[in-house]
Amino acid sequence: MNTRAQDIRNQPAYGPAEAARYLRLPAATLRTWLVGRDYPKGGAQATFHPLIKPSQRQPLQLSFFNLIEAHVLRALRTEHGVAIAELRKAIAFAQKKLAIERLLLSPELRTHAGQIFLDHYVQLINLSASGQLALRKVFEEHLKRVEWDEWKFPVRLYPYLDGGQRNAERPIAIDPQVAFGRPVVLRAGVSTAAIADRIDAGESVDALADDYDLTREEIEQAVLYSRAA
Repeated sequence: MNTRAQDIRNQPAYGPAEAARYLRLPAATLRTWLVGRDYPKGGAQATFHPLIKPSQRQPLQLSFFNLIEAHVLRALRTEHGVAIAELRKAIAFAQKKLAIERLLLSPELRTHAGQIFLDHYVQLINLSASGQLALRKVFEEHLKRVEWDEWKFPVRLYPYLDGGQRNAERPIAIDPQVAFGRPVVLRAGVSTAAIADRIDAGESVDALADDYDLTREEIEQAVLYSRAA
């Protein structure tokens, strides 16, 4: 019996548009990572192969594990604007050298595996010394937004509240065991969408803060995240 396949974290749970909103990614970018795309090259057609294997192809659905993989790729692709081809080569190189089946899910990305991956990635794109430092810092910050369990698999993602935020606050979480894997205000376990809906219905920030035993700031962050997503 394949217990990994039966794990709720590996089950189809998110449509690509929904996942892109949660991760602050353009939907077209995420779709390319999942299914690849054709592009013109020298008068012919070439293909970028997928970077992530989705949990379900028809219809296209992502698992929680896929969210983590896309979150890690976001640290590289959207922050540094490097072509998908180089990302795929670096991932394949690190996985082959280290025999890690899904490198982007591994907490080893924070240590030796991550070093090998980034070193090869930097070599492929010929990044300057200052660019390398910036890249590694961004990568580390993104990995801090992922929580792993005792078996070293991701159990929770703390998404950024907006596309440019880089502070240490983590009020919003995506946990497959809570609210069917939808974003929640972690301290109360209530979905950000539910809070935003109640605000839209005319309830005040103070009333919701009292109802959920949250601060005004947490309510406001939930609304901002939900509406931006």
